[in-house]
Amino acid sequence: MSLPPKVKRPSSITVGDFFSQNEKALKLRLVGTDVGYTRKIWEPSVNRPGLALSGFFTYFAYKRIQVIGNSELSCLEGLEPNQRAARFSQLCSWEIPTLVVARGHRLPDDLVQIANEAGISVFHTSMVTMKFLNAATIKLETAFAPTMLVHGCLVDVQGIGVLIQGSSGSGKSESVIGLLQRGASLVADDAVRLRLIEDREIIGTAPEMTRDMIEIRGLGILNVAALFGVGSVRLSKRLDLLVNLVHVKESEDLERVGTHQLTENVMGLAIPKVEIPVAPGRDVAGLIELGALNYKLRAFGYNSAVEFDQRLLKKMADDQLG
Repeated sequence: MSLPPKVKRPSSITVGDFFSQNEKALKLRLVGTDVGYTRKIWEPSVNRPGLALSGFFTYFAYKRIQVIGNSELSCLEGLEPNQRAARFSQLCSWEIPTLVVARGHRLPDDLVQIANEAGISVFHTSMVTMKFLNAATIKLETAFAPTMLVHGCLVDVQGIGVLIQGSSGSGKSESVIGLLQRGASLVADDAVRLRLIEDREIIGTAPEMTRDMIEIRGLGILNVAALFGVGSVRLSKRLDLLVNLVHVKESEDLERVGTHQLTENVMGLAIPKVEIPVAPGRDVAGLIELGALNYKLRAFGYNSAVEFDQRLLKKMADDQLG
C-alpha cells in the first residue's frame, strides 16, 4: 500500500500560533498588546537587529523573529532619547513579525508603545540570548517542516517506530492491541501525521482529537492510556519501519529469504519496508514484533539472510572440495 504523495509545506506561521505553541518552552511573556498576533513569520530562523539599530538595513532579514539581547539594548541605551526613538521607529517600519527581548530584560515602555503602534507585538523571555536563539530555531524548523497525513497505525515496538498499513479490515488495530499487550506503545491509530525534520528523519504524531485513542471493530473507541497505563502511549516517534499487511492470497510473490531489503520513498527518505501475510489464526502482532527486532539487528550490522547465504556458499564449496 503506497503512502499518499500529498506533502504540505507551510510557507509561514502567525506570531500568535508561535506564541501559543511555545509559550512555556521558550518562557515567553507578552508585553504590551497582542496587536501583532496575525503577523506572519516567513523564515524558520531568528535575527539579531544590531546592525539595523545602527542604521544599516542592507540585507536586513526582516522576515524573521527579531531578538534583542545585551548588545542591542546597550546600543539603544547609548543613544539620545530622540535618536533612540527614531532608530527604533525605523526598525519597526519594516514588516518584521515580532520582537523578543532576552535575558529577562525589559524594553522601555516608550519603545514598546512604538512597536505596538506599528502593529508589532513585543515579548520578553528569561532565557539567555544564545539559548533562546538555538531553542527558537529548532521550534521554527519543526513548525516549517513538510508534513503529510497517512492512513495507518504508528507504534513504538522495542524502540522501533513501526507504521502498520493495509487495506480496510486487514487487522491493523487488532495487531496494535496484540503489540500493546506485549509492551509496545501507541503513537497514533488510523490517522498518522508525519513531519520531515531537517531532511534526515520523519517524526510521527497523532491528531489531537484521536490522541491516546484506538478504534476496534465491535468494541468502538477505546482509551489506550486508561486500559494499559500511561506507559502504553507516546506523543511522537521516529518512523523506522513500514509494515504492510496483505491478504494471504496476495502473498505468493513476497520475500521468503530476506536478502534484499524492501524500501519505500516517504517524503524523500528511503524507509525499510516488510510485507506480512494476514490470515485467520496467524499471530500478526508477533510477526510485526519479529520484523521490528530484525530491523534492529540489521541496524547493528547483522543480517540473518546474509549469514544463511554465506553458510550455503561455504557448504557448496566444501562439497566441491570433497
